[in-house]
Amino acid sequence: MRDSIEASGFKRISCDRAREIIKSIPNLTIVDIRDRESFELNHIPGSIHLDNQNIEMVLNNTKKDLPMLIYCYHGNSSQGAAKYFVENGFKEVYSMDGGYTKYSSYM
Repeated sequence: MRDSIEASGFKRISCDRAREIIKSIPNLTIVDIRDRESFELNHIPGSIHLDNQNIEMVLNNTKKDLPMLIYCYHGNSSQGAAKYFVENGFKEVYSMDGGYTKYSSYM
């Protein structure tokens, strides 16, 4: 599957492509937007948990010119989050199709 660039500027990518990006981009910011309990049970190593309490901190303390990968449960909510980050000046944002559910099935 090729990367799909949305009109809003973020890229939708497969779980396989996400794995490649995680391995090949050392300064990648990985953002998990699932609920805190799910994040604490398991997440992609190196991920930060994003919720309403820390979103301003993440927006203000993350370099906007570094790549960012966002994931949720199934790949739907992450698209809205990716769009939001692009609207807030982030240059290279990825949303992972299939979300953590699909990603974790390969582990």
